[in-house]
Amino acid sequence: MKKSLPLLTLCMLLLVYSSNAQQKAAVAYSLADCVKYAYEHQDSVKNAELDVKNADYKVKETIGSGLPQVNGAISFQDYLKVPAQVGPDVFSGKPVDPEAPLVKFPFGPTVYTNTFALQASQLLFSGTFIVGLQAVKTFKELYQRSLTRSKIEANVNVTKAYYQVLVSGEQVKLLDINIKQLKEQVDQTAASNKQGFVEKIDVDRITVQYNNLVTNRENVARAIVLYMQMLKFQMGMPIDQELTLTDKLSDVRLDQQAANVTDTTFYHNRIEYNLLETNLKLNQLDVKDKKAAFLPVVVLNGGYGGSFVENHFKYLYNNFYANGFIGLGVNIPIFSGFQRSYQLKQSRINVIKAQNELENAKNGFALQANAARITFYNSIQSLNNQKRNQELANEVLRVSKIKYQQGVGSSIEVTQAQGALETADNQYIQSLYDAVVNKVNLDKAYGKIN
Repeated sequence: MKKSLPLLTLCMLLLVYSSNAQQKAAVAYSLADCVKYAYEHQDSVKNAELDVKNADYKVKETIGSGLPQVNGAISFQDYLKVPAQVGPDVFSGKPVDPEAPLVKFPFGPTVYTNTFALQASQLLFSGTFIVGLQAVKTFKELYQRSLTRSKIEANVNVTKAYYQVLVSGEQVKLLDINIKQLKEQVDQTAASNKQGFVEKIDVDRITVQYNNLVTNRENVARAIVLYMQMLKFQMGMPIDQELTLTDKLSDVRLDQQAANVTDTTFYHNRIEYNLLETNLKLNQLDVKDKKAAFLPVVVLNGGYGGSFVENHFKYLYNNFYANGFIGLGVNIPIFSGFQRSYQLKQSRINVIKAQNELENAKNGFALQANAARITFYNSIQSLNNQKRNQELANEVLRVSKIKYQQGVGSSIEVTQAQGALETADNQYIQSLYDAVVNKVNLDKAYGKIN
């Protein structure tokens, strides 16, 4: 007789199974939901958030260098062999003979020494500290903008992957319609062949076309599985998580008005431009830092301590010899072999280079925006044209079928019309995908993705 599982073990197994079931439970996400999920789970975004947090700690570290610095020290020495103290013989009462050998003094270091010390210092003035404090705050700003860039990239990647799935789903719908129509035609042609109205080659020709269409449909269906996994990868979601998409292609605004952008200062909305601005600010602060290196540094310091000294351990802590001090230190840079001057000149050159990069970026962003606008406009024109071609191909196929059924057309005409419709459908799907992707590129080029 088998032993039953302990109740605790059974509960734990049920808990694990329930947890896995919840993780595998299907979720229905809109595009906005997918983007939000990516902001919370995509590794690149999470690492950028950690960089911001790390920069915040760096700011606090720099602030801490301007706060009082306090250090304590304790030491204990036990001379196992007391070192000798030697010198000229000045205790004999006779004139010191410089030619005479040295003698050992009757006194020397004590055997036991226990010392305590507490020292503190406070920075009163340092130009480099003030500038450094400004620099680390700007450094944090740089990482915050890098986080924004990571989110924008995640947004773009998720959006394109989302649209890829939607467009492929639209392709499957068109293939299903064509397969249904072609299946009816195959059945009708086969029936006509049995009655002797058409030849066997007509049945074979249309059957080959039907089989190819079914194969294409299966290939697209398998590709959708891969596209869905790619979407989940871009989101930072486990690829075995069940996901259903709720948005439709009709929700995407695909009209030529979106390409009519007249804003000439859009580059201020580009995160790349903001990053270059922050880089320029850091270079300008570096110039300030090099200038501050010419200024003195003033430090207030003080200390208190003392020691216990004795030749016999039992008397060591009978007497404490205390000492204390307070002082002001001023470090004045006078001459460094012109190093500081040349460092300042190098920093000024870096500022000029950063300004040049900023100006060049404006032209680059303008070029990107114009290219994105024209590409989107062309893709809309192509989409509209392919839509008309699709409608015409459907009409040609309809007329070809009627002519064939009435005996005034050939099966080759029908097959060719069917092939033309499939080509028109494929070109329409490709144009549809190009249009939605180019819309994303257009929004990114004009800094509209937040």
